[in-house]
Amino acid sequence: MTQPTSTSSSVSTTGPVSQAAPSELQTSQGNTTIADGVVQKIAGLAAREVAGVYALGGGAARAFGAIRERIPGASQTAGQGVSVEVGERQAAVDLDIVTEYGAPISEVSRSVRRNVINAVEGMTGLQVTEVNIAVNDIHLPSDDEGQPEPTRVQ
Repeated sequence: MTQPTSTSSSVSTTGPVSQAAPSELQTSQGNTTIADGVVQKIAGLAAREVAGVYALGGGAARAFGAIRERIPGASQTAGQGVSVEVGERQAAVDLDIVTEYGAPISEVSRSVRRNVINAVEGMTGLQVTEVNIAVNDIHLPSDDEGQPEPTRVQ
């Protein structure tokens, strides 16, 4: 019985220690604030880099993204399918993703989580407290068959 007690006390000790650590963003020379949109873009780009991720966003977001791609001069938002909460020292990330058929979802999720945490913490100095991932769909190779092939010569 002493083992569970010592384990629970070590868990409670590590929580306040990590929160009390000084942030690189708050210094004696001034404070740096990072906008939610910045963290959102970093997380979105980091998630897209992972093999097995086909797209980000739910069905409606992907439909609007497909329409936006067809408009000349319009840019696709890197934060599509990403929502964040950013505080002074910490950030939390929620992702909606579509995986490729055949990709092991648990491994893709683990890789996405690791890549997002590394990118956000490395670029912003914020501590990422959590990355929640919702897999909304699986992309099948047959989904692309209905798309006309672009012609090379006109």
